[in-house]
Amino acid sequence: MSALKPLLNHAPRVLPLLLGLSLAACVNLAPQYERPAAPVPASLGGAAVSGSAALTASEVVDSDWQAVIVDARLRAVIRLALEQNRDLRVALANVDKARATYRVQRADQLPGLNGTASASREHTSKTASSSGQAATSSSFKAQLGISSFELDLFGRVQNLSEAALQTYLGLEETRRATRLSLVAEVATAWLTLAADQQQLALAQATLASRERSLSLMQQAKALGGESGPNLASARASREAARASVASYASSVGQDRTALELLVGTRLGEELLPPAGTGEEAERAAQLLSVPAELSSEVLLRRPDVLAAEHTLRADNANIGAARAAFFPSISLTAAGGSSSRALGDLFSSGSGAWSFAPAISLPIFDAGANRATLDARKAQQAADIASYEKAIQTAFAEVADALTVRSHVAEQLDAQREYVAASQQALDFATELYRQGSGSYLDVLVAQRALFTAQQSLISLRLAEQSNRITLFKVLGGGSAESGGAAG
Repeated sequence: MSALKPLLNHAPRVLPLLLGLSLAACVNLAPQYERPAAPVPASLGGAAVSGSAALTASEVVDSDWQAVIVDARLRAVIRLALEQNRDLRVALANVDKARATYRVQRADQLPGLNGTASASREHTSKTASSSGQAATSSSFKAQLGISSFELDLFGRVQNLSEAALQTYLGLEETRRATRLSLVAEVATAWLTLAADQQQLALAQATLASRERSLSLMQQAKALGGESGPNLASARASREAARASVASYASSVGQDRTALELLVGTRLGEELLPPAGTGEEAERAAQLLSVPAELSSEVLLRRPDVLAAEHTLRADNANIGAARAAFFPSISLTAAGGSSSRALGDLFSSGSGAWSFAPAISLPIFDAGANRATLDARKAQQAADIASYEKAIQTAFAEVADALTVRSHVAEQLDAQREYVAASQQALDFATELYRQGSGSYLDVLVAQRALFTAQQSLISLRLAEQSNRITLFKVLGGGSAESGGAAG
């Protein structure tokens, strides 16, 4: 410590310099940021939907996905996706890179202090010596210094740091948008697999029923109690059901592959949707309560819209940095420490040494490069404003479409359930009349096909209704309170 004491004695010479550096960034040439007006109506419209387990639109925006997804298996699958999905990993890596870039850029606003130590030994021959005698000299130095620190008088470095910050924040919103899309895509893929499993189960049950009918008719035909045309029709009906089974079996396999690709890993059977009537899968996602008049202000909180706005703020900062290039730049290089010819005298009294080398650069002629850079920044800003407005318009259209579906899907489901019940009743009547000998087998076939089609449509409508719940969560920008996954 005693060896460093002489070096610390030079602090009074360095402190005025450091205080002068704190006066940097006196002027900021970036334009004042103003958020562009949203080019959409003030209200999204919508239809009032309520329920005992309903969430309001504001709760959707502020809630995590677990407030909407209620099926335990689907929740587990989504958690796996948030840990394993490669697209989300890329988004996270981009955020980390942007965060590091911002930290590097922000560091340029403060002077860097470097410690150096050097030693040299030189021998001069007597023929080259001014004294005519050979000589050997030594030199030792120990210094603390600042190298080429720019005084940010016109805000160039500050604006570059602000642009890096806004880029980082924009990528953070992009990561959130990727996460939100992944949750919605995984949920939709899981529900699609559930629906196709139900379609497959329905087709298998229909095939079994038609095989039994064909077997009975073949027995009756052998006894002379059934006509050839009816037997041919029954065989055709059986083959149509067999084709449906093969088709839905293929769809189930493809659905599982697509789901596992989204998740990023294989899924155990315990995580797959249940096979059956579809009542469990129908309750996989919670109902959303949407007011009849929903303000379009909610769109400004969507992650993609926020990312576009951060891009606009970065554009403002880049314009400020481009404007600063028209003005002089001042950089400072300074050092203070000790020097001596003998290592033992390096920190002794009277060994103090310092240097101060300011430099100023004044742009005089650059063949229009600075003007072109500024024009390019302004053009980029104009393009990004258009992108921001397009993001809001896209958000408005997505929410409006989802609300339109929501306003009619419940009525469609009720009507389809009644249609299935009526088709089942019509099949029962036709079958009973045929057994009594007063009805045609063609009527039975028509009723069977009508019921099968009605049941298929009901499963598809259930999928559409559940997908609409997930879509509403996504397009309203839900998931602000992120949790429930390592990627969050």
